[in-house]
Amino acid sequence: MNTKYIFVTGGVVSGLGKGITAASLGRLLKNRGYKVTIQKFDPYINVDPGTMSPYEHGEVFVTDDGAETDLDLGHYERFINENLTQNSSISMGKIYNSVIEKERRGDFLGKTVQVIPHITNEIKEKIYGFENADIDIVITEIGGTVGDIEGLSIIEAIRQVGLEKPATDVLYIHVTLLPYIHGSNEVKSKPTQHSVKELQSLGIKPDIIVCRTEREITSELRDKLSLFCNVRKTSVIQNLTVENLYEVPLMFEREGLAKEVCSHLNLSNIEEKNERWEKMIQDIKNISSENVNIAIVGKYTRLEDSYLSVIESIKHAGYKNGLGVKIKLIDSEKITRENVNEYMKGIDAVIVPGRLWCERYRGND
Repeated sequence: MNTKYIFVTGGVVSGLGKGITAASLGRLLKNRGYKVTIQKFDPYINVDPGTMSPYEHGEVFVTDDGAETDLDLGHYERFINENLTQNSSISMGKIYNSVIEKERRGDFLGKTVQVIPHITNEIKEKIYGFENADIDIVITEIGGTVGDIEGLSIIEAIRQVGLEKPATDVLYIHVTLLPYIHGSNEVKSKPTQHSVKELQSLGIKPDIIVCRTEREITSELRDKLSLFCNVRKTSVIQNLTVENLYEVPLMFEREGLAKEVCSHLNLSNIEEKNERWEKMIQDIKNISSENVNIAIVGKYTRLEDSYLSVIESIKHAGYKNGLGVKIKLIDSEKITRENVNEYMKGIDAVIVPGRLWCERYRGND
């Protein structure tokens, strides 16, 4: 079959869970037997996150081929169980760097180099980079929020993909926010309406809206979102808070996200095969009350995301062994020979991520 393309954009505010939405959808499609990969486009001008402070952008996730990438790739790999590559993490810095190198070599034969078509063509080249691989579906997350000036060329490129490929090979998902106002006891749809309007003004009509919400979406609110955002009622998908991050795919399954995607893309295999994932969630919920206390000693402990993959790996080890895990982050610049015993009180094991290793700790238990 033709390679299918799914684009995940975000609106209203950042941090709504575009990465988890993309990863969860990837898992549901893999559970239906499709070969899936995921990539992330980030609008910043840094070539990659490798030189960025973790306080700026969280951890740097390193792929098997040595690429220093966005932390969302860690979520992708954990959810879809595939090793990703440097083509799965693309920044605008990398795009501009590549275009400028081509211009210096004379590849454009003296033409004026412009955002359209040169930058957008470079973006599309990265999107289409999986076509010769054994991949059925490419899920592409677009970093940032719709309307941000630095992300406009990415939005333009994915709009062009929708024109270049058959309608049944391209799907747009927009992740947005439905805020709950305590004073009036209402879930408000206006921010979502404006976000969808902004996306439409850039030439993209979302096929599915994933709504981050703290309250259940009523039938009346779904009708309203369907009417004013120009999507089918069944394409309004609620994204509620769950107890464990890995429950999100099953929540989306119940919401009908995968079925909507399969319907739009004319995917014939729509049978649910989530038994192993359901068992994993049940095993997590049945973990004993016994806890293992793990200390992570690092330089960037003020932000937990700085060591996200390490933390998730520890949690997974706990899940596998039926144990709860409590993690304590310790600032390496505060621990000394004099206070080390105080910091290590009640700790069963210590992990020092990366290359952090100080001579003053050598020889200490």
